[in-house]
Formats: sequence, structure tokens, C-alpha cells
Amino acid sequence: MPPAAAAGPAADRTAGPERLEASLRALELTVRHRLDGLLQGNHVGLLPGPGSEPGEARPYQAGDDVRRMDWAVTARTTAPHVRETVADRELETWVAVDLSPSLDFGTADLDKRRLALAALTAVAHLTSGGGNRIGAVATTGATTLRLPARSGVAHARGLVRRVAATPRAADSSLSGPTTETVGARGDLTGALDQLRRPPRRRGLVAVISDFLGEPVWERSLRALSGRHELLAIEIVDPRELELPDVGTVVLADPETGRQREVDTTPLLRREFAAAASAHRDRVAEALRRCGCAQLTLRTDSDWVADIVRFAVARKHAWSGGGR
Repeated sequence: MPPAAAAGPAADRTAGPERLEASLRALELTVRHRLDGLLQGNHVGLLPGPGSEPGEARPYQAGDDVRRMDWAVTARTTAPHVRETVADRELETWVAVDLSPSLDFGTADLDKRRLALAALTAVAHLTSGGGNRIGAVATTGATTLRLPARSGVAHARGLVRRVAATPRAADSSLSGPTTETVGARGDLTGALDQLRRPPRRRGLVAVISDFLGEPVWERSLRALSGRHELLAIEIVDPRELELPDVGTVVLADPETGRQREVDTTPLLRREFAAAASAHRDRVAEALRRCGCAQLTLRTDSDWVADIVRFAVARKHAWSGGGR
């Protein structure tokens, strides 16, 4: 089991519809203001569509998808070449959004749930336009929200608002020597399986999660890789990576209710950081095995700048430069 999150400020669970709408509008304006005009071409997206029309051939470079090898040109030139593809006119994007109780946590500028919504807003913005469609599956572990893929700015905005308004998994209390609050376990695997059946049109699948827990979702994600481009957006809070030297602290798992009061000694902080690092390495390795691009967003960093850097790097890589 990964390190439990340190108890911290709870997310505001009482925001009314007007406050939620104002918050989402401000979020959308932030995304549009800083991302508009970032990428050019057929798709203004985090990843270009897989395409169906053949484009130009170019020399193979380390990291290229071997499925795009152009064997005719390779045989003629005696040097390996890959064939570029022109992206489909319409791109279909599906987003699996993890809203399990572990996302209701944050100790920096914003909590992880809000950062997940920011990531969803960015994906919607960067993959909209030109008839592109976007749909979503959001899971709290207790309930699942399914939103069909449709085109249009109004639909993209409505999709973000529907996900943002998804109720958090209901808490329950366990009686015993100590009172513990227990939420629902996350079900990222179930959300991914819903994107497999029925088969979706080829396109982009973005997975937004903190990826806490063992990577039991790997098989489901790998099954999607044969048909879709994959993007994993990892949501991280600094207190999940290392503990501060604050004396006695309560560590809690929001999904199981397990709590432990510990003294943040130097040894404990080193062990906590090592366990957190090892867990993230396992997640990163699982994502690599699935052929999934990874973008990490932290609650204590400039997440828009992180998205910009990632999008520019991916566009540059797909255009054949920078290798």
C-alpha cells in the first residue's frame, strides 16, 4: 500500500451552484488565456490524432512507433523510415476522471480534485474545435458518471461542469475504539473498462488520476493502447511525497479510514519519502509498458506552464524534431 496522505485542510464541500459556476468560469478563462494559440496545425491538442491519411516518409529516429515503419521506403533507401500520418479531420477524445476520496486532499494552492478539474478543462480546450468530439467517464468509486462524446464548445463546457458537480463519495463512520471516516475505494479500472466496451472510435484517451494504490489498472489501460493514443495526467500533492518536520502528525487513508498517529522523526520522513518514490516509479513503469505518455501536475506548481511545456514537447516530437 502506498503511503497514506497526511491529514490536511479539507476541500470545501459546501460550495453552492453559483460559487461553483464562478469558480469554473475563472478556471476556463485561465486555461483559454494562457493556452490559446499555443499549438498550430490540424489539431490544437495535447497529442495529435493517430490519423488515417498517409503523409511524408522520414528517417526512423529512436522512440518512433515501429507500427509506422514504411517498409517500401526502407527497402529502397536501405535505411529505416517511418511514414507520417495526417490527422483525421475529427478527433474523438475520451477522458477517464478519477474523483475517488484520495483526490479530496490538498496542502498547497489548490486541492487535488480541483487540479483534476483544471486538467480536464485543459484537455477539453486543447482538443475542441473543428468538429472534434469529447466524452468522459468520471468515477468516485461509489458512482460513475458517463457523458457521451459530442462536439462543440457548449458541450465541452457542460461536460466540465457535470464532472465538477459530481457528488463526492458518501462518507460513513465506523464505530469502535476510535472513530474513523471511510470513503469509497477508487475504481479507475472500472472506468477504463467502460472505454473499452463498446469499442470507441480511434482517438485519444486521457486518464486523470493520482494513481495511488497498486497499478491494478494496467491491464485495462494496455488494452486501450492498441486502438488509442494514451495520456496519463498524474495529480500530485507535495505532502504525498515527503513529510514535513512537524512533530506528531496523523496519517490517514481516505478510502479505507485507516489512521495512524506518528512522530515525524528523520528516519520516518526518509522511509516515507523512499516509499512514495518507489510507488511513483512503479506507476511510471506501468504507464510506460502501456505506451502511455505521462504528464505530472502538482498542486504546488504552475500547472498551466507544465501543460504548455508538455504540449509543446509532444508536438515537437511528433513533428520529428528534437530527437
